[in-house]
Amino acid sequence: MTPVQTAVAPPTPSVSATAAVPSATPVAPSVPVPAVSTATVVPSTPPAAPTAADATSVWPAVVSGAFLAAALTAAINIWLARRKSREEEISRLRTAFAEAFAAHSAYKEMPYAIRRRRFDAAAEERVRLSETLREIQGNLSYHLAWTKIESEAVGHAYADLVQELRKTAGAAMRAAWEASPIESDTGMNIPPAQIDLSALQTLETAYIAAVREHLRALKKPWWSR
Repeated sequence: MTPVQTAVAPPTPSVSATAAVPSATPVAPSVPVPAVSTATVVPSTPPAAPTAADATSVWPAVVSGAFLAAALTAAINIWLARRKSREEEISRLRTAFAEAFAAHSAYKEMPYAIRRRRFDAAAEERVRLSETLREIQGNLSYHLAWTKIESEAVGHAYADLVQELRKTAGAAMRAAWEASPIESDTGMNIPPAQIDLSALQTLETAYIAAVREHLRALKKPWWSR
């Protein structure tokens, strides 16, 4: 028996549908896309809160600054107060020294007052002028003691002045009491020949110079005296 041979057709190659059908829309050429950085931004770390150790180190500086400011303010206030007190003291002394010289001048005027006493009221004039002279003498004694206590140099100059004053003006007063009272207007002009007090000028100048030097020394700062 003869075998039957079956003819097998060769396989037909399959064609892809995509490859067989041409694309109707042209494909655009690819454009390179820039690379995007993906780095993460980390925020800066905030300053750390001050610790107890930092506060401890800052506190002495704050205290020192406050103490220095307070000390400086106190020093300025003390200096201003001392300056004001010194100015007030100098003003008081200036007035007191002037009053001492005024007492000297009042005694110096007594010979003229005696010569110009009222001629028609002799008894009353003797009482009036005697009381005035007594008051002046008391002022002189007071200022003699005060100037010696305040300043040795000023007290010595004032004592010399008062000593010569009592000698010169005292003699002129005695002569004025012995002379007749003035009865006319023209007699009120008393010439130096009748009452000469020129011997006091040098001592007056010395007293004023001593007072000026004493006040000048008080104006100096205490560390330069």
